[in-house]
Amino acid sequence: MRVGENLNTALATLLARESDLYVLGEDVVDPYGGAFKITRGLSTRFPDRVLSTPISESAITGVAAGLALSGDLAIVEIMFGDFVALAFDQLLNFASKSVSMYGSRLPMRMVVRCPVGGGRGYGPTHSQSPQKHFVGIPGLPLYELSPFHDNLAVFEEMFAHAEPCVFFEDKVLYTRRMGEVEPPFSLETTGGVARVFLDASPDCVIIAPGGVAHRVLAAMRSLLVEEEIVCTLLVPSRLYPFDVSDTFDREVTTARNVFVVEESTGGGTWGAEVAHLVHQRHWGRLARPVSLIHSPGGVIPTAAHLERAALVNETTIHSAIRKTLRG
Repeated sequence: MRVGENLNTALATLLARESDLYVLGEDVVDPYGGAFKITRGLSTRFPDRVLSTPISESAITGVAAGLALSGDLAIVEIMFGDFVALAFDQLLNFASKSVSMYGSRLPMRMVVRCPVGGGRGYGPTHSQSPQKHFVGIPGLPLYELSPFHDNLAVFEEMFAHAEPCVFFEDKVLYTRRMGEVEPPFSLETTGGVARVFLDASPDCVIIAPGGVAHRVLAAMRSLLVEEEIVCTLLVPSRLYPFDVSDTFDREVTTARNVFVVEESTGGGTWGAEVAHLVHQRHWGRLARPVSLIHSPGGVIPTAAHLERAALVNETTIHSAIRKTLRG
C-alpha cells in the first residue's frame, strides 16, 4: 500500500467509526478529492461530513476549533502547508489555548493536516517546511507523516491527546510504499518510533522525521559502502513534545554520535529542540555535540536543479556525517 492510500484508508475508517467527525478543506469533495487525492471517495460515502470550504485557512481552522470546542471531532486539510501561516492565529490564540483557559480542561479533538516540503517543483510559495514555526506552543502537539507508521494509529493517538494537533505530510511520501526498507537495513517500530538499522553497534544515530527518511537512508547506504560508517536511523511519529524514549536513550548511549536531519532551514528548529533534550540527558556520554543538518536559507526555486541545491539531500547528509566523523 502506498502512503497516500494508507492515509485515505485511515480517514475512511475514522469517518465510519466516529459519527461526529467532520473533514473540512478546499476542494476535498469528489470528484476532485483534494489537491493530492487523499480525500478521494470520502465525500461520496460521507456527504454530510466531508465538506469543501471557501478559500480561507483561518476560517477553516476556526470552524474546526469551534466544532472541537462543542464536542465534535474535526480534521482540516490545508491544501499546501505554506498556507497554514494564515491559520496561525487560530492555532496559537484560540485552539491551543481553549484546552485549558476556561477554568477546567476541555477536550479539543482536531487535527490540521499540512502537505509540506519540496521536491515537486512547486516553487517558493508551495514547497516550504514550516514545522519549526509551531514548535513550543503549549497544547499543540506536532506530528509528521512517515512511511513507517500506520496512519490510523497516528490519528488515534492524536485524538487521544484531546488537544489540537498539526500533522505535517511531506508531499513526496504520498506515492511511496508503506514500510519499504531495502537490504541490508532492517525496520522495527516500537512506541511511535521507527528504527532502521544494520547492527547493534552503529557509529552514529540519525534522528529524522518521516519526510526526509528516504534521503537519510540513501546517505546511510553510501556511507556504509564508501566510508564503512554504520548508521542507525530513528524516525519519531510525534515531533513535539519530543519524547526521549528508551529507544533513543539506548541508541544514543551506544553510538555516542548523534545527527538530526530536517528539511526546514536553520534557526529555531525542531532539530535544535531535539539536540537540547539529548544534551540534557546524555552530555557526559556523547563524543561531541549533536550535529544539525538542514536546508540552506533562502526561497525554494521551481527549476529542478536549483530546487535540489536548496533542499537537504542525500549528498549533503552524507558529506556532513563523513566530515564530522572522519574529519
